[in-house]
Amino acid sequence: MRMKEMVRRTGVHERLLRYYEQQGLLTPGRLPSGYRVYGESDVETVRRIRTLLAAGLPTALISQVLPCIRADDERLMPTCPDLLAQLRREGERITRAIEDLQASHAILDSIIAAAPPEGAGTPTSPQPGVAEAS
Repeated sequence: MRMKEMVRRTGVHERLLRYYEQQGLLTPGRLPSGYRVYGESDVETVRRIRTLLAAGLPTALISQVLPCIRADDERLMPTCPDLLAQLRREGERITRAIEDLQASHAILDSIIAAAPPEGAGTPTSPQPGVAEAS
């Protein structure tokens, strides 16, 4: 199938398909004219890529993971023994990022909570770099 059909079947924009190709995640065939030609297996590969991206994996890791993943009904399953350790490390990285975001959110909440109630008539401070009119 050609690019437009691949876009229709996967819901992934042409730019992303080209990006996946640049990252070594997808390897379509080529016609003598240079047009890309995708097979049925490429549709499944794009679905796997999208799932792994949604799981928070960077494309560099996905390129390593893809050959070691197979689909079991609706789930992806690792097939290479060393892949599980990589996925666990990635899960730990994501957990740390979530914790950092939660801490940032708590700080922001405390700043917001310290603000005077709206409409309390408190004067506003001038914006940095903005001169006040006399």
